[in-house]
Amino acid sequence: MRGTSFMTQRSSMNKAPAIEAPSIKAIVFDAYGTLYDVQSVESVTDAAFPGYGAFITQVWRLKQLEYTWLRSMMGKYEDFWTITKDALAFTIETLGFRAEAALFEKIAEAYNTLAPYPDAEAALRSLSSYHLAILSNGSPPMLRTLVRNSGFESLIKTVISVDAKKVFKPDPRAYTLVEEETGFTPENVLFVSSNGFDISGARSFGFHVARIERVTRAALRAELTDAERIGSARMFKALRTQAEHLGFPPDFVVNSLGDLPALVSRGFALPR
Repeated sequence: MRGTSFMTQRSSMNKAPAIEAPSIKAIVFDAYGTLYDVQSVESVTDAAFPGYGAFITQVWRLKQLEYTWLRSMMGKYEDFWTITKDALAFTIETLGFRAEAALFEKIAEAYNTLAPYPDAEAALRSLSSYHLAILSNGSPPMLRTLVRNSGFESLIKTVISVDAKKVFKPDPRAYTLVEEETGFTPENVLFVSSNGFDISGARSFGFHVARIERVTRAALRAELTDAERIGSARMFKALRTQAEHLGFPPDFVVNSLGDLPALVSRGFALPR
């Protein structure tokens, strides 16, 4: 049953036999927001503009994604490094601030040194019997630097950038790169992401999909209703951490990367 949580599947499996599980041979991860924490740039943005780091961090990421979608629809591709800097320039300008060239580059460079989520390395090591890959909007130099800086070079077998197709996720052409680069067809791929647009795109394309739900709907609702004001961080959570209503729910929902090995150990079994 697609779109139910792994925990729900587990309880269902105790009551009814599972249908044939998918034959997963490759696990493909999104990078930004899934393996790597985009919020980790806040230490850099706040050092550059004290008191405004949270705002810059959230708007920068929102605008970065928006530019990928706009450029894909317009047919005017620029690589992700250009988009990242354009989004940063937009964000700084909305505040009426200026950043000299050296400071601007220092802030932008934070996207090449993003912190991986604390459970990322252990999860990757536990899944090492599978072909592990990244499919990301990031440009090839950005991804090479990011993977090297995080020490994941020996864990990720294939790093794929959408740059080869000159279009960004969730355009279906981006997802065709997985088979082209790894040789595995969609039915043999588990795609892992925390980004709603990416989950919908990958599921629509035909991959098996696991969603990393770090912020549950109930937790977000409680946070929004209990808050005296909804700031930029909460707005970001509302817009970018929740499941999209596009008709393509994930096959599995887990709360962290650390939950993936348990999903694998159960053979990806789907309840009747």
